[in-house]
Amino acid sequence: MKKITLITLFASVLSNGFANAKNSDIEHLNAASASLPFSQIVRVDNTLYMSGQIGLTSSGKLAQGGFAAETKQTLENIKSTLEQHNYSMKNIVKCTVMLTDINDFKMFNKIYAEYFTPPYPARSAFAVKALALNSVVEVECIGAV
Repeated sequence: MKKITLITLFASVLSNGFANAKNSDIEHLNAASASLPFSQIVRVDNTLYMSGQIGLTSSGKLAQGGFAAETKQTLENIKSTLEQHNYSMKNIVKCTVMLTDINDFKMFNKIYAEYFTPPYPARSAFAVKALALNSVVEVECIGAV
């Protein structure tokens, strides 16, 4: 009898969880000019999920000047995207950093500290083989509102 009760309870918890997920407040936030097949930010209830950003300038080309220039442009793009939707860097609680050369990590930290203040968001960093458009850095963020 206990097995059936536990199974019934587990099934009830799962179905209620899925029902609540269906009723979540989901909003896809995009600039009017966004034409790529992803959303800039997806807000689910009080959580912001940002698509990864690379160092593209307004001309659609990577920032010139190497790693530092691309990193600054990447973080400017994150800041700008947040501001377009009335959020700020203070809303960010987690960043995932992808670098094509892990030896750039120290320089990344220096630039990153110009955009975030203590207490810093949680963060992880990975060395990757390649990134879109031959970028050397990509940053993806999660925020809270």
